Amino acid sequence: MNSRSTFSIRRIICTFSLLLLNLGSSMAATLREVAIKALWVYFSVLLLFVSSNMHYLVDGASQVPCYFIFGDSLSDSGNNNGLLTLAEVNYRPYGIDFPQGPTGRFSNGRNLVDIIAELLGFDEYIPTFAAAIGGDITKGVNYASGAAGIRDESGRNQGMRITLYKQLINHQIIVNKLVANGSLAADYLSKCIYSIGIGANDYINNYFMPKLYPTSRLYTPKQYADVLVQEYSQQLRTLYNSGARKMALIGLGMIGSTPFEVAMCGTNGTVCVDNINNAAQLFNARLKSLVTDLNTNLTNAKFIYIDYYGIGLSNAASSPPGAVNYTAPCCEVEMNSTTGLCTPFKTPCQNRTQYAFWDSIHPTEISNVVIAARAYNATLPTDAFPYDISHLAQM
Repeated sequence: MNSRSTFSIRRIICTFSLLLLNLGSSMAATLREVAIKALWVYFSVLLLFVSSNMHYLVDGASQVPCYFIFGDSLSDSGNNNGLLTLAEVNYRPYGIDFPQGPTGRFSNGRNLVDIIAELLGFDEYIPTFAAAIGGDITKGVNYASGAAGIRDESGRNQGMRITLYKQLINHQIIVNKLVANGSLAADYLSKCIYSIGIGANDYINNYFMPKLYPTSRLYTPKQYADVLVQEYSQQLRTLYNSGARKMALIGLGMIGSTPFEVAMCGTNGTVCVDNINNAAQLFNARLKSLVTDLNTNLTNAKFIYIDYYGIGLSNAASSPPGAVNYTAPCCEVEMNSTTGLCTPFKTPCQNRTQYAFWDSIHPTEISNVVIAARAYNATLPTDAFPYDISHLAQM
């Protein structure tokens, strides 16, 4: 799409919308609603187009020398491939909109950290740990693993996964390769950005599975959030001690609003599973407080908190009614699925920019684009605390 065609389409839609605003009949009201939806879809597609060509818009080197990624399936770009696990998606229709096809990313296209890497100016996606061994590790490594949690036992019902503890061990292997250069490596690592997005499986594949895990009998939701964040704090201190200084902690999203949890738990007439979302908000509140604590007590530490939950909520509230489907997955998911993943090789929906969820748990690429854009450059003051990723990169 060139600039002339983009302008022409925009002019046609805007002209049509202005005409509708001057009509007063019931037909005009109907047409106005259609036009608003059309505008929303158009700008969603335009946003996706621009973000897909982000590497062409970046001038010069990346804003930071390297980017290290820790987390779960929202950030996994193929670390679970080949593991004996249910949390593995190296098959069609996953990757239908990704240039390399299925790679192990839990989406139709790029995931959250792919887009953040582009926004930071990297011209290639950050390699997985398995791919990085023996390759170029100087620009960063992705250690994230589907079904991983803060607690070692979280996600074991899915099979093998690389827990956060193991991800930290893998990172130390990489650090040991880099520190052969001594103090130069320490300075280099302190300039990198580290993103950590984890904790969802400690709820959906632990606390809210009482038949398999005892945590909900041992702790109230408030106590569990405290226990989780306390353990997470120690893990983050381990990362700090390995040389990390610029860390973006990605909060939990609305994990009680996924089609999977709604189908599994029911909602008693509400839109979402409220007790799961409430638990996520307790965790997020503790995590945000942890950012203040770590910045205060660790020398030269620069932690930030990304409000994934709040960004998702405001996006849903601001989208025109019916413009985006927030209740159904884009791909076909088998009835009574225990994973919520796409049925292999089935054709997904065609209008993927109009779906929030790709499968019953994970977001579509367009959802990842919106979240990443606001994490990098905050739209609202509450999107990031105390500042966003773009400011973190400059520090």
